[in-house]
Amino acid sequence: MARLPLAAAGVLRTQRIYEAIRSQIMSGALGAGAALPSTRSLAAEWGVSRTTVTAAFEQLIAEGYIETRHGARSRVAQGLERAPREPDMPAPRPEPATLSAFGRRVERFPAPPASGPEHLVADFRYGDLAAGDFPLRAWKKAVNVALARRLPRLRYGEANGLPELREALQGYLWRARGVRCEPDQIVVVNGSQQGLDLCARLLLDRGERAVMENPGYGLARQVFLAAGADVVPVGVDGEGMRTEGLPPARLAYVTPAHQFPLGSIMSIARRRALIAWAESAGAYIVEDDYDSEYRFDVSPIPPLHAMDGGRRVLYIGTVSKTLSPALRLGYVVVPDALAVAFAKAKRLTDRHTSTLEQEALATLIQTGAYERHVRRVRRRNGERRAQLLAALSAALGNRMTVAGADAGLHVVLWLNGVPRAREGEMVQLAQQAGAGVYPITPLYADAATLPRPEVAGLVLGYATLEPSVITQGVQAIRQALDAFCDLAAAGSRS
Repeated sequence: MARLPLAAAGVLRTQRIYEAIRSQIMSGALGAGAALPSTRSLAAEWGVSRTTVTAAFEQLIAEGYIETRHGARSRVAQGLERAPREPDMPAPRPEPATLSAFGRRVERFPAPPASGPEHLVADFRYGDLAAGDFPLRAWKKAVNVALARRLPRLRYGEANGLPELREALQGYLWRARGVRCEPDQIVVVNGSQQGLDLCARLLLDRGERAVMENPGYGLARQVFLAAGADVVPVGVDGEGMRTEGLPPARLAYVTPAHQFPLGSIMSIARRRALIAWAESAGAYIVEDDYDSEYRFDVSPIPPLHAMDGGRRVLYIGTVSKTLSPALRLGYVVVPDALAVAFAKAKRLTDRHTSTLEQEALATLIQTGAYERHVRRVRRRNGERRAQLLAALSAALGNRMTVAGADAGLHVVLWLNGVPRAREGEMVQLAQQAGAGVYPITPLYADAATLPRPEVAGLVLGYATLEPSVITQGVQAIRQALDAFCDLAAAGSRS
């Protein structure tokens, strides 16, 4: 095939650029007054000379599509009429998605819960932290140190995490939680959720059984279901997950330091029983220690990992509840026999967690700034907790029961007299009154496992709220409860 002369090829390139920009303008993708990229940047993007792009711009200016003035970027002309739309054609019937078995299981999961409306007086959303609690100055300093160290050697890091961070975490975990391990047993992950995903991928085959608390952390349940596991819900009471009569399984998932969401603390007797079950069943225990830094009215209890010596326990921790959930920094302490497999699986997933944030966190821990920060936010959240409990007691009295207030960053509010079946209605009334509250029912495996009597339950997080806002939010909850009772009374009379 004969090649076009250079001049002709240039004209074709100019025409294509002209048509591409004109099409975006007429379709509305570039609205009136929108600034266009410079001719220099477009030339670099399309791999042509700047002269070629300038020629296309000149044609667009001549036809009135764009306007230009000296010293300013070209913009789409005002007052252009868009091209008329072609008559609507019947949309082709979409073909069914071809997904793997994993994809089909994931597709069936419910959509993530939406956050509350913007107009709320107080949003008791669990998991968020107050921006003012973030140690901005210390973090900036640590990031600057990390940048100075990293920029001269930009390269991939170790899959299981920077050695500096793993060594810092080793010391911190021993001081703070009594966890003994070697740095090579620590795998740095993008938040505890990735840690759970690695546990599911490496420890569960399709059809194998996993037991977990009920109610429990919904994303843990979903990650095990996505792996094809048979997830067996196990009831929870004031001593944590019930361990009597546990069926044989490959894995058990627990939150023993502060059961999510009910807040109970697993007793020493049940901790021992769970470890003995794992030994006899040849199972692993995934211990999610998601908010153990926050203890108020109870003394710290040793984690399962410290009691077991790390033989059967995988210990998951995170900075999402101390620094920020946006950082996506967590860690898994794995038995020595699993360390190589976890490091290789992490490498396949995403090579490694961002090294800049890892080094900054290592600096915070090494200098003691992290533990000073933890003590500070523990005190602040203790004040928020005290305000919430006092406000609930004053506003609701015997109309409610509070659970899980001894530790963590949330409580469960059981509303006496509000049937569980009308929990959603209560949530809507609270939002209308200005309080963002979140139902507990979705955290149960199924409705048949809900506690009796079946009263509505709300999960209230308080880590983002100042004491005065907490009081206003509780007043809004009371207003909603009064409105609910009025509606219920009117319904009974009709």
